[in-house]
Amino acid sequence: MKARHIYLLLYLFVTTSVDSFNLFSYVYERCDSNWISFNAKGLQNDLDTRLFGQEIAALLIMKAVSRFMANDNPKKPLVLSLHGPSGTGKNFVTELIAKNIYKKGMESDFVNLFVASNHFTHSNKMETYKSQLKQWIHGNVTQCERSMFIFDNMDKMHPGLIDAIVPFLNYYNKIDGVSFRKVIFIFISNAGAQIITQTALELWKNGQDRTEIKLKDVEKYISESVFNNNSSGFWHSRLIEENLVDYFVPFLPLEYEHVVQCLMALMKANGLPQKRNVARRIARDQIYFPKFERVFSLKGCKGLHNRFCDDV
Repeated sequence: MKARHIYLLLYLFVTTSVDSFNLFSYVYERCDSNWISFNAKGLQNDLDTRLFGQEIAALLIMKAVSRFMANDNPKKPLVLSLHGPSGTGKNFVTELIAKNIYKKGMESDFVNLFVASNHFTHSNKMETYKSQLKQWIHGNVTQCERSMFIFDNMDKMHPGLIDAIVPFLNYYNKIDGVSFRKVIFIFISNAGAQIITQTALELWKNGQDRTEIKLKDVEKYISESVFNNNSSGFWHSRLIEENLVDYFVPFLPLEYEHVVQCLMALMKANGLPQKRNVARRIARDQIYFPKFERVFSLKGCKGLHNRFCDDV
């Protein structure tokens, strides 16, 4: 009788523990397929319907992320460097990538955002920053091999700091027993905006469509521009010297119609009727350049939400 009671208690303990573990894995974020799963169709749809005027960037990002996430044994981490004027969608694209990989999107414990102007403010603390950065990345990847690290405001980062993480971006199998090959690194910068804008403006003057810009037309110039900019975080960086950046992704300055599209999307997101006449009126009030031709929006879609709230 006692033996039967003991068996019953053991059975209840084991089954309850298993059920509790399964429940735990669904309630609390873990580094498994319940929480990390790439939605290729979702990313493609988001890029097609929510990102405006960035055909080159959308194509590159879709190709790079899809191939990387489909490869269970990549040779190195995926390293993307996003460049272009303010308000063109660099941060937004990063959010879309996170949204379609992590169930919690940017709120995931496995998505790490560093803002240079906030996290690395003092030039006299460079060695401390380097040590902390290496420890943070190593520790987080130890917990989850599918981690993502985002570095915003690279054009404001102290030169030399980012080289501290170069070994993690390389082709090594493991570093101190940890593999970094399934990690995604994204760098965001306004650096290179001048050459991108100049290329887009020249095409416009020649009567060519912006979609005719090819990656080869700007990628080399972007990498050279940021590498030789002594106020950029990429200045003489080994990341560029050792060709560890997989793609330099250009974001073109937005035109009037793209600003209208952003406003229409804002209306939809806020559950309001999409009134194109209202969107056009707000878009016309934005600042465009060159001064007389008024081709490109100075701020792109940045700050439109405040204007939208004031006018609608």
